[in-house]
Amino acid sequence: MPSNELITPQHLSRRAVIYIRQSSPHQVLTNQESLRLQYALRQRAQQLGWRDEDIQLIDADLGLTAAAAQHRQGFQQLVAAVTLGEVGIILSYEVTRLSRNCSDWYPLLDLCGYRHCLIADHDGIYDPATPNGRILLGLKGQLSEIELFTIRARLTAGLLNKAQRGDLALMLPVGLVRDEAGLVRFDPNQEVQHRIALVFEQFLQRRSAAQVLRFFHRQQLELPRRSPPGEVVWKPPTIAAILSILQNPAYAGAFVYGRTRAMRPSGSCQPAVQRRVAMEEWKVRVPDRYPAYLSWETFLQIQALLKDNYAEYDRNQTRGIPRPGKALLHGLVYCGACGHKLVVQYKNGTRYLCNYLRQQYGEPVCQYLPADPVDTAVVAAFFEALSPVELDAYERARQAQEKTETAATHARAQQLERLRYQARLAERQYRQVDPENRLVAAELERRWEMALRDLEQAEQSVQTPSPASRPRLRPELKAAFCAIGQNLPTLWEQAVLSTEQKKALLRCLLDKVVLHREPRDQIQVRMVWRGGEVTTMTVPIAVGSLAELSGAAEMEQLIVEWSQVGQLDEEIAEQLQERGFRSPLGTTVLPSTVKAIRLRHKIWQKRSQSHPRHIPGFLTVPELAAAVGTTRHWIYDRIHNGTIGMRRDAQTKLYLFPDTPATRTQLERLKEGILQQLRFSQEHPDE
Repeated sequence: MPSNELITPQHLSRRAVIYIRQSSPHQVLTNQESLRLQYALRQRAQQLGWRDEDIQLIDADLGLTAAAAQHRQGFQQLVAAVTLGEVGIILSYEVTRLSRNCSDWYPLLDLCGYRHCLIADHDGIYDPATPNGRILLGLKGQLSEIELFTIRARLTAGLLNKAQRGDLALMLPVGLVRDEAGLVRFDPNQEVQHRIALVFEQFLQRRSAAQVLRFFHRQQLELPRRSPPGEVVWKPPTIAAILSILQNPAYAGAFVYGRTRAMRPSGSCQPAVQRRVAMEEWKVRVPDRYPAYLSWETFLQIQALLKDNYAEYDRNQTRGIPRPGKALLHGLVYCGACGHKLVVQYKNGTRYLCNYLRQQYGEPVCQYLPADPVDTAVVAAFFEALSPVELDAYERARQAQEKTETAATHARAQQLERLRYQARLAERQYRQVDPENRLVAAELERRWEMALRDLEQAEQSVQTPSPASRPRLRPELKAAFCAIGQNLPTLWEQAVLSTEQKKALLRCLLDKVVLHREPRDQIQVRMVWRGGEVTTMTVPIAVGSLAELSGAAEMEQLIVEWSQVGQLDEEIAEQLQERGFRSPLGTTVLPSTVKAIRLRHKIWQKRSQSHPRHIPGFLTVPELAAAVGTTRHWIYDRIHNGTIGMRRDAQTKLYLFPDTPATRTQLERLKEGILQQLRFSQEHPDE
């Protein structure tokens, strides 16, 4: 018989579900008494009147927090059983075991009230369908949620207080160790110290994490990494390992807490994941807390370089690392009309393209700009700015190369010494084992063989002569390097510098370049130098027609006036060029442009230009076009594509057709589509 007036036969006809949960794996292992109390709820369910076979245990959520329900399979199983009306009572040692989040707790109460399911804990039994039960359970749910925040705030306050002093014992990166007294020191292994320093040295020289990775691969050098137990292991370098070293502020001597945040993707039911936050959002930074491999200013410089090298420069407004593409201003150019970053298009030539508005809003492309004339003008201005500079660039490059080679040789020697020690250690361990214990002896023998094989490979790589990394320069080229400012244009044209090096040189002085195409045949270029100085200039570009040229009307008027007084086309072109005019496709005024405008106004310099030439017995192309009622361009087009088979006359340099009715008839049939091809042959007329 039920021992409580709230329990009815309807409740006893359904199952009693015992929900068991502990908040963390550590509690599962250490808080055994709490676990026994929760499992002991089976006896209480029997005392309340349920048979043993009708009692179900749900303990799938051991080691999981109740702050959310999405990741708790046991809780979801419980809710599903209540929804189906299979549960008469839910037993939990405390309601905090069920949920510490009111957004999950109140829906469960609503569901239990609708399905007439009771809830019991160590204090009593509650019916969510009644006002009293609803109030008590609601208060307990709110208290459990507040308790979670209180516990977390108490723990976090102590953690932050310790972190603000820099005394919080966080896991140290490889290269730093904590001694018995709790003080942080350099790793006593000198190879580890030198290898970490080599990563920073090479990045500052090469300015790219990928280039550092290639350097380590070429030199066959490994990187020290921290294994899960905390020991140092040597592994082949990866881009992630190099970036983790470059981005860790501990190497700059700073204690930092709060570099990551637990974030849940918007609109997602997935649990929160740790994400890196910007340096400005770090909670705690205590400088000069650790021994430093580099200064804090150098660390900030490295972070700026890494951010600037980020590939998505169009969205993040960073320049990106110099790449081998032809466009020299890639990553530096901005649109003068809308202010967004320009991208590069290598289709049918090299262009700078303002594509942001089209990508975001479906608007037309803001600007298409040819890259070659802009690059040429900017490089010329760069040479002019650099011309007074005198640097012993060759000597500095040689010293940097020697320093790199010395560091690589020292690193390989340290790596070789470590492998020799490991081989000797493996040999000692093998010789100390009992030969009869074959299981252990076989494993130690295998380790010894692997150590000897690694040592042999390292010795072979050291003995293999490396190709000359310092090319011998000719005396004149060395002299050009010694006066780099004056001779850089010569080096630029001699293919001594790669495209990436040229871009890197431009970025040394240029901060950005703003381009605006206004008017149609010109690009207004504004160069912003490092330091804030600005240089503006106008770059002429090719257009498709004379009408698109600025000043086309004035140039046409001058051509007409000068042609009417008898000046030749070459003379007019020279005078126009002196006044700053040009042809549509070039930077100068071509005589052909003058001639085309002059003929358009029917100003002739020869009689043949106004009176078509006539050859007795033959028809020229203009005469034939007039005879059949078509244009001469239609006939020329068929001749050029082979539809009309005809060769130029050797003396007159004209296409001469026989002056016969058959010629006109055949051409008319070709025009109507009856014939697909014509062939003509003629002999030169007697003169």
